[in-house]
Amino acid sequence: MAYDFGNLSPADFEDLVRDLVGREFGVRFEAFAAGPDGGVDGRHARGGAATILQAKHYGRSSYASLKSQMKRERSAIEGLAPGRYILATSCPLTPKNKSELTEAIGPSLSGEDDILGPGDLNALLRKYPDIVKSHIKLWLSDAAVLDRVVRSAAHAYNRITKEEIESKVRIYASNPSFDGARDTLEANHVVIISGPPGVGKTTLAEMLCYAYLAEGWELIAIRSLEDGLAAIEDKGKQIFLFDDFLGKVALDRHALAHKDSELARFIKRVRKSPNARFILTTRAYILAEARQVSEYLADRRLDVSRYVLDVGAYTRRIKARIIYNHLLAAETPAGHIAALVASDIAKIVDHKNYNPRIVEWMTDTSRIEEIAAEDYPASFLHALDHPGQLWDIAFRSHISKTRQHLLIALFFGSQYGVSIDELRESYDGMHPILCAKYGESHGPKDFEESLRVLEGDFVTIRGTQVGFVNPSLRDYLTGYLEDETLLLEIARGARQTDWAQAVWRFGARLSRSETFQRKLGVALIDAAERFATEPTWTVVRGHYGPTRHARGLSNTDRIRLLIDLWLATENTRFSDIALVLARSPVDGLDSWRDGAEAIELIAKLRDGDYFGDLPGAIEMADYLETAAISMLESPMTPDELEKISDAVDEWRHLLTDRLFRAHDDAIRDEIENVGSVVEEMDSESTLNEHIDTIRKLSKRVNMASQVVSTALKKVEERIVKLGEETDVSSSPSFGGSKPQEGDVFDNKALRSLFLPLLHR
Repeated sequence: MAYDFGNLSPADFEDLVRDLVGREFGVRFEAFAAGPDGGVDGRHARGGAATILQAKHYGRSSYASLKSQMKRERSAIEGLAPGRYILATSCPLTPKNKSELTEAIGPSLSGEDDILGPGDLNALLRKYPDIVKSHIKLWLSDAAVLDRVVRSAAHAYNRITKEEIESKVRIYASNPSFDGARDTLEANHVVIISGPPGVGKTTLAEMLCYAYLAEGWELIAIRSLEDGLAAIEDKGKQIFLFDDFLGKVALDRHALAHKDSELARFIKRVRKSPNARFILTTRAYILAEARQVSEYLADRRLDVSRYVLDVGAYTRRIKARIIYNHLLAAETPAGHIAALVASDIAKIVDHKNYNPRIVEWMTDTSRIEEIAAEDYPASFLHALDHPGQLWDIAFRSHISKTRQHLLIALFFGSQYGVSIDELRESYDGMHPILCAKYGESHGPKDFEESLRVLEGDFVTIRGTQVGFVNPSLRDYLTGYLEDETLLLEIARGARQTDWAQAVWRFGARLSRSETFQRKLGVALIDAAERFATEPTWTVVRGHYGPTRHARGLSNTDRIRLLIDLWLATENTRFSDIALVLARSPVDGLDSWRDGAEAIELIAKLRDGDYFGDLPGAIEMADYLETAAISMLESPMTPDELEKISDAVDEWRHLLTDRLFRAHDDAIRDEIENVGSVVEEMDSESTLNEHIDTIRKLSKRVNMASQVVSTALKKVEERIVKLGEETDVSSSPSFGGSKPQEGDVFDNKALRSLFLPLLHR
């Protein structure tokens, strides 16, 4: 396998050469600044004379350029008086080229053998393959590895392309956090990467995923814990990614109380599996808030799976390399780079607000085009001084209200992105109302034109899914939308159930004022009218035929939201709609979407302590119990049945015999037909958990011991059969960046790092 080193920056190439040549010669080279100042990229000194190593990344330049450069540097090299001088280059060389370079360099070079071209470097990489994997950017840039990554990620919801991976690999600055997170993941099979916004949590998680993919693991990027529980198996090597796993949930204590147990189950499941790994990311402040609510997240045993990433993890050299990589990838004009170098670049690198997301913003191609070269350093510093204003000018001044409304509509959709059709529906409901309120005109083509204008700079479109181009835009809009008057108008335009819930939760968090919450609830009355008719499922046609996807809120969540709105407003229209929905749930109650939460809601409706004097509460409970009985009589997974049974056991004193009979019948049917159930299970861990489930549920219905023994025997037989098919994965062999011993990175080195960018 031959590498052309094309995706490595000059600085990355120097790091590789130091490690590679140092291994071959059995010495450790000190790292020095790149650029013409010293002509030294590595030095080994022992005794009298030093061995000098110089790396020239000329893979995309001509041999003539390399030869001319070496002639110019001859006097500098001779001035160093090295005991030995070694040149390594990515420029392809012929034997004649090496002879000419030997003559150009002069007596400092002892012979042609000390000139290493790409062929020589590739020979060393074959000799020392561990060095390839320790330079993650080189390894992941390989064409064969990229193919494996793309194939392995084919079924992930965010289908990865080679171009996306290459672009992310190019801007990634190798740092010790990769090894730290990887080690935590391997030790515990789970790692929770937390830290402040924009510090690089998602980038670190993605780089870890790419590395596992390259070793033959399957990526499963999940949007919910249910997705993970449905997909996990022991036979194949699986790497699960849940980006921003708390997200909006942490802002809602009721939702987190339910997700808490699911998270515990899934983490326990992953830890038991020999072939599963789980990466989660979350913002530090959200995790801190969630730990106050969640008994499981507050458990000290979970701390061993946490890897906290903050700017403190980045050395001065790494922070400079992050800027360097972004400037290189953006092909920043030489004038802008020269202005940075001429100014005090250290002020940017050492700024107290240094943040990779701000660097990404300030090195975006479209942003650079708007700033004159001489103003670039000052603009960069201004962005660091005022990080909250990154999007302010672009949002308020560069786009019209029509475009702003589309971004607002997207904000209240799913944080993972929404379909174009869903976005259009929410936009069409809100846009005319905001235009009427603020005296703006609107037309039938506003949505299409806004989407076209915003794509690239504000939103991304993948297939039929629309999302924000950068999470910082969502952060900005969080502050912009903290306007009670604006939020009331937005609420009046709500159409979808989940969109209405997002607006309500945002407003409830914005203000504790009962007056405002009453106004916000009344503003959602039109949206509530649709709750009893909007489908809970939609059919999506894909490559493998039509599939059902959840649409909006479940019936249980709709009723819960209607009750919250009644509690805030005491408007009986909300309780009336809740009663209609309880009498006839849209598409019926679903064991996956409603399940245990429906049982809990039934019980709380009968217990007057929860919802006060809610009109028709007992009647709602009776209707919902009838629907829950139908749910129990329908097919469901063992996990769903167990969760429902747990809820029935917890709220038993507030349920009726009708529901108990349906519950008991469902359990008996599950255990008696366990043979067909376990045939669908491909995980030894899942089967072992199913044994525990059978034992627990059989006691609840006083099932005959002989029937239980027969069921357990069938599960055990399936475990034996599966064990013959399952291989246990070994830990991955890739490594990351090791800290450079004796690393000196003063202002001269900092300035010199950027100088090669002026001569591309």
